[in-house]
Amino acid sequence: MEQLATVWRAMVLDRDAGADVRDLPGIAVRWADCRFAFWNCVTLTEAGADAALTRRRLAEAADIMRAKRHPGFLWIFEDLLDAGARAGLPEAAERAGLAHAFPGTGMAGDLLPLPEPAHPDLTFVRVSTDEHLLAYADLNSRAYGFPLADGRDGLAGSTLWKRDVHAWLGLRDDTPVTCAATVEADGRLFVVLVATDPRWERRGYGEAVTRKALCEGARATGLTRATLHATAAGAPVYPRIGFAPNSPLSFYGLR
Repeated sequence: MEQLATVWRAMVLDRDAGADVRDLPGIAVRWADCRFAFWNCVTLTEAGADAALTRRRLAEAADIMRAKRHPGFLWIFEDLLDAGARAGLPEAAERAGLAHAFPGTGMAGDLLPLPEPAHPDLTFVRVSTDEHLLAYADLNSRAYGFPLADGRDGLAGSTLWKRDVHAWLGLRDDTPVTCAATVEADGRLFVVLVATDPRWERRGYGEAVTRKALCEGARATGLTRATLHATAAGAPVYPRIGFAPNSPLSFYGLR
Protein backbone atom coordinates (compact mmCIF):
# COMPACT_ATOMS: atom_id res chain seq x y z
CA MET A 1 0.00 0.00 0.00
CA GLU A 2 2.83 2.39 0.85
CA GLN A 3 4.53 1.60 -2.45
CA LEU A 4 1.31 2.44 -4.28
CA ALA A 5 0.92 5.72 -2.41
CA THR A 6 4.53 6.70 -3.13
CA VAL A 7 4.63 5.76 -6.80
CA TRP A 8 1.17 6.98 -7.71
CA ARG A 9 1.85 10.38 -6.15
CA ALA A 10 4.66 10.91 -8.65
CA MET A 11 2.65 9.49 -11.54
CA VAL A 12 -0.43 11.63 -11.07
CA LEU A 13 1.55 14.82 -10.38
CA ASP A 14 3.44 14.14 -13.59
CA ARG A 15 0.12 14.03 -15.40
CA ASP A 16 -1.28 17.12 -13.62
CA ALA A 17 0.72 19.30 -11.23
CA GLY A 18 -2.57 20.18 -9.55
CA ALA A 19 -3.70 16.58 -9.10
CA ASP A 20 -5.47 15.49 -5.92
CA VAL A 21 -2.77 13.79 -3.79
CA ARG A 22 -4.25 14.19 -0.33
CA ASP A 23 -3.44 11.92 2.62
CA LEU A 24 -6.65 11.87 4.64
CA PRO A 25 -7.40 9.88 7.82
CA GLY A 26 -7.43 6.28 6.61
CA ILE A 27 -7.46 7.18 2.91
CA ALA A 28 -4.79 8.13 0.38
CA VAL A 29 -6.06 9.96 -2.71
CA ARG A 30 -3.89 9.82 -5.85
CA TRP A 31 -6.21 11.16 -8.54
CA ALA A 32 -5.09 12.86 -11.75
CA ASP A 33 -8.72 13.02 -12.97
CA CYS A 34 -7.59 12.10 -16.46
CA ARG A 35 -9.08 9.57 -18.88
CA PHE A 36 -6.52 6.89 -18.00
CA ALA A 37 -8.37 5.18 -15.16
CA PHE A 38 -5.28 3.73 -13.47
CA TRP A 39 -4.06 7.26 -12.63
CA ASN A 40 -7.30 7.87 -10.72
CA CYS A 41 -6.78 6.01 -7.44
CA VAL A 42 -8.00 5.93 -3.87
CA THR A 43 -6.73 3.41 -1.31
CA LEU A 44 -7.44 2.59 2.33
CA THR A 45 -4.39 2.98 4.55
CA GLU A 46 -5.20 1.86 8.12
CA ALA A 47 -3.87 -1.45 9.41
CA GLY A 48 -6.26 -3.68 11.35
CA ALA A 49 -9.40 -1.78 10.35
CA ASP A 50 -12.51 -3.44 11.78
CA ALA A 51 -15.86 -3.83 10.01
CA ALA A 52 -17.35 -0.57 11.29
CA LEU A 53 -14.31 1.51 10.36
CA THR A 54 -14.08 -0.18 6.96
CA ARG A 55 -17.73 0.61 6.20
CA ARG A 56 -17.10 4.26 7.07
CA ARG A 57 -13.94 4.48 4.96
CA LEU A 58 -15.64 2.81 1.98
CA ALA A 59 -18.43 5.39 2.10
CA GLU A 60 -15.90 8.22 2.33
CA ALA A 61 -13.87 6.81 -0.57
CA ALA A 62 -16.97 6.46 -2.73
CA ASP A 63 -17.93 10.08 -2.03
CA ILE A 64 -14.45 11.19 -3.15
CA MET A 65 -14.79 9.18 -6.35
CA ARG A 66 -18.25 10.59 -7.09
CA ALA A 67 -16.87 14.13 -6.88
CA LYS A 68 -14.44 13.48 -9.77
CA ARG A 69 -15.00 13.98 -13.49
CA HIS A 70 -13.40 10.74 -14.64
CA PRO A 71 -13.77 7.21 -13.27
CA GLY A 72 -11.04 5.40 -11.39
CA PHE A 73 -10.52 2.66 -8.84
CA LEU A 74 -10.52 2.12 -5.11
CA TRP A 75 -7.64 -0.26 -4.30
CA ILE A 76 -8.14 -2.38 -1.17
CA PHE A 77 -5.25 -4.35 0.31
CA GLU A 78 -7.28 -6.99 2.11
CA ASP A 79 -4.55 -7.90 4.62
CA LEU A 80 -4.92 -4.42 6.13
CA LEU A 81 -8.45 -5.35 7.24
CA ASP A 82 -9.21 -7.51 10.24
CA ALA A 83 -11.00 -10.84 9.74
CA GLY A 84 -14.47 -9.42 10.25
CA ALA A 85 -13.91 -6.56 7.84
CA ARG A 86 -12.57 -8.92 5.17
CA ALA A 87 -15.59 -11.22 5.53
CA GLY A 88 -18.00 -8.29 5.26
CA LEU A 89 -16.19 -6.45 2.48
CA PRO A 90 -18.50 -7.42 -0.44
CA GLU A 91 -21.63 -6.33 1.43
CA ALA A 92 -19.99 -3.17 2.77
CA ALA A 93 -18.75 -2.19 -0.68
CA GLU A 94 -22.18 -2.72 -2.20
CA ARG A 95 -23.75 -0.57 0.51
CA ALA A 96 -21.28 2.20 -0.34
CA GLY A 97 -22.25 2.04 -4.02
CA LEU A 98 -19.09 0.26 -5.15
CA ALA A 99 -18.79 -2.69 -7.53
CA HIS A 100 -15.91 -5.15 -7.62
CA ALA A 101 -13.95 -4.58 -10.84
CA PHE A 102 -11.16 -7.19 -10.74
CA PRO A 103 -8.78 -8.89 -8.30
CA GLY A 104 -5.07 -8.44 -7.89
CA THR A 105 -2.12 -9.62 -5.84
CA GLY A 106 0.67 -7.69 -4.16
CA MET A 107 4.07 -9.31 -4.73
CA ALA A 108 7.66 -8.67 -3.68
CA GLY A 109 11.05 -10.30 -3.96
CA ASP A 110 14.77 -9.92 -3.31
CA LEU A 111 15.57 -11.04 -6.82
CA LEU A 112 18.18 -8.77 -8.35
CA PRO A 113 20.51 -8.87 -10.14
CA LEU A 114 18.89 -10.95 -12.87
CA PRO A 115 20.64 -12.55 -15.84
CA GLU A 116 20.69 -10.36 -18.94
CA PRO A 117 17.22 -10.89 -20.44
CA ALA A 118 16.67 -12.05 -23.99
CA HIS A 119 13.90 -13.40 -26.20
CA PRO A 120 14.48 -14.72 -29.71
CA ASP A 121 11.51 -12.77 -31.10
CA LEU A 122 12.18 -9.42 -29.45
CA THR A 123 14.38 -6.37 -29.59
CA PHE A 124 14.26 -4.14 -26.50
CA VAL A 125 14.12 -0.34 -26.76
CA ARG A 126 14.02 2.09 -23.86
CA VAL A 127 11.20 4.63 -23.92
CA SER A 128 12.89 7.92 -24.75
CA THR A 129 10.68 9.68 -27.32
CA ASP A 130 7.08 10.82 -27.58
CA GLU A 131 6.53 8.13 -30.21
CA HIS A 132 7.71 5.49 -27.75
CA LEU A 133 5.35 6.88 -25.10
CA LEU A 134 2.36 6.63 -27.41
CA ALA A 135 3.28 3.03 -28.28
CA TYR A 136 3.56 2.23 -24.56
CA ALA A 137 0.16 3.82 -23.89
CA ASP A 138 -1.49 1.98 -26.79
CA LEU A 139 -0.18 -1.39 -25.57
CA ASN A 140 -1.72 -0.77 -22.16
CA SER A 141 -5.01 0.33 -23.69
CA ARG A 142 -5.22 -2.80 -25.82
CA ALA A 143 -4.24 -5.07 -22.94
CA TYR A 144 -6.74 -3.60 -20.46
CA GLY A 145 -9.55 -2.82 -22.88
CA PHE A 146 -9.36 0.98 -22.74
CA PRO A 147 -9.93 3.27 -25.74
CA LEU A 148 -6.56 4.28 -27.19
CA ALA A 149 -7.26 7.93 -26.44
CA ASP A 150 -7.65 7.12 -22.73
CA GLY A 151 -4.26 5.45 -22.46
CA ARG A 152 -2.62 8.30 -24.32
CA ASP A 153 -4.19 10.78 -21.91
CA GLY A 154 -2.21 9.05 -19.17
CA LEU A 155 1.24 9.11 -20.76
CA ALA A 156 1.50 11.40 -23.78
CA GLY A 157 4.10 14.13 -23.37
CA SER A 158 5.44 12.87 -20.04
CA THR A 159 8.96 13.92 -19.10
CA LEU A 160 9.02 11.61 -16.06
CA TRP A 161 8.49 8.50 -18.17
CA LYS A 162 11.29 9.43 -20.56
CA ARG A 163 13.74 10.45 -17.82
CA ASP A 164 13.18 8.75 -14.46
CA VAL A 165 11.10 5.66 -15.25
CA HIS A 166 12.99 2.67 -16.64
CA ALA A 167 10.36 1.94 -19.29
CA TRP A 168 11.01 -0.56 -22.08
CA LEU A 169 9.27 -1.71 -25.23
CA GLY A 170 9.65 -5.16 -26.71
CA LEU A 171 9.62 -4.97 -30.52
CA ARG A 172 8.83 -7.83 -32.86
CA ASP A 173 9.86 -7.00 -36.42
CA ASP A 174 10.07 -3.32 -35.39
CA THR A 175 6.49 -3.34 -34.05
CA PRO A 176 5.92 -2.76 -30.29
CA VAL A 177 4.15 -5.83 -28.88
CA THR A 178 4.93 -5.69 -25.15
CA CYS A 179 6.12 -3.25 -22.48
CA ALA A 180 7.15 -2.96 -18.84
CA ALA A 181 8.65 -0.35 -16.55
CA THR A 182 10.30 0.00 -13.17
CA VAL A 183 10.70 3.08 -11.01
CA GLU A 184 12.61 3.68 -7.77
CA ALA A 185 10.37 3.97 -4.72
CA ASP A 186 11.58 4.06 -1.12
CA GLY A 187 14.56 1.78 -1.63
CA ARG A 188 12.84 -0.64 -3.98
CA LEU A 189 12.08 -0.98 -7.66
CA PHE A 190 8.38 -0.85 -8.36
CA VAL A 191 7.12 -2.59 -11.51
CA VAL A 192 4.40 -0.62 -13.29
CA LEU A 193 2.14 -0.88 -16.36
CA VAL A 194 3.23 -4.21 -17.81
CA ALA A 195 1.22 -5.01 -20.93
CA THR A 196 1.28 -7.22 -24.01
CA ASP A 197 -0.78 -6.78 -27.15
CA PRO A 198 -3.52 -9.45 -26.86
CA ARG A 199 -2.63 -10.69 -30.35
CA TRP A 200 0.83 -11.69 -29.07
CA GLU A 201 0.06 -13.17 -25.67
CA ARG A 202 1.35 -16.51 -24.31
CA ARG A 203 4.72 -16.24 -26.00
CA GLY A 204 6.75 -15.16 -22.97
CA TYR A 205 6.94 -11.56 -24.16
CA GLY A 206 5.61 -10.00 -20.95
CA GLU A 207 8.04 -11.94 -18.79
CA ALA A 208 10.97 -11.05 -21.05
CA VAL A 209 10.28 -7.30 -21.09
CA THR A 210 9.62 -7.26 -17.33
CA ARG A 211 13.01 -8.91 -16.79
CA LYS A 212 14.54 -6.22 -19.00
CA ALA A 213 12.92 -3.38 -17.05
CA LEU A 214 14.05 -4.92 -13.75
CA CYS A 215 17.56 -5.57 -14.99
CA GLU A 216 18.03 -2.02 -16.29
CA GLY A 217 16.39 -0.47 -13.24
CA ALA A 218 18.70 -2.43 -10.94
CA ARG A 219 21.73 -1.49 -13.04
CA ALA A 220 20.83 2.20 -12.80
CA THR A 221 19.91 2.29 -9.09
CA GLY A 222 21.78 -0.57 -7.43
CA LEU A 223 18.52 -1.75 -5.83
CA THR A 224 17.89 -5.47 -5.36
CA ARG A 225 14.34 -5.66 -3.97
CA ALA A 226 11.29 -5.19 -6.17
CA THR A 227 7.54 -4.93 -5.61
CA LEU A 228 4.47 -4.91 -7.83
CA HIS A 229 0.71 -5.24 -7.98
CA ALA A 230 -0.27 -8.05 -10.33
CA THR A 231 -3.55 -8.51 -12.15
CA ALA A 232 -4.95 -12.02 -12.49
CA ALA A 233 -3.43 -12.26 -15.97
CA GLY A 234 0.04 -11.35 -14.77
CA ALA A 235 0.03 -13.26 -11.47
CA PRO A 236 1.33 -16.56 -12.92
CA VAL A 237 4.23 -14.82 -14.67
CA TYR A 238 5.96 -13.03 -11.81
CA PRO A 239 6.83 -16.00 -9.57
CA ARG A 240 8.92 -17.31 -12.48
CA ILE A 241 11.04 -14.16 -12.13
CA GLY A 242 11.33 -14.51 -8.35
CA PHE A 243 8.38 -12.60 -6.89
CA ALA A 244 6.32 -14.07 -4.06
CA PRO A 245 2.68 -13.11 -3.35
CA ASN A 246 2.19 -11.20 -0.11
CA SER A 247 -1.26 -9.57 -0.14
CA PRO A 248 -4.60 -10.13 -1.91
CA LEU A 249 -5.84 -6.96 -3.56
CA SER A 250 -9.27 -5.93 -4.84
CA PHE A 251 -10.16 -3.12 -7.23
CA TYR A 252 -13.54 -1.41 -6.95
CA GLY A 253 -15.27 1.13 -9.15
CA LEU A 254 -18.44 3.11 -8.63
CA ARG A 255 -21.55 1.10 -9.33
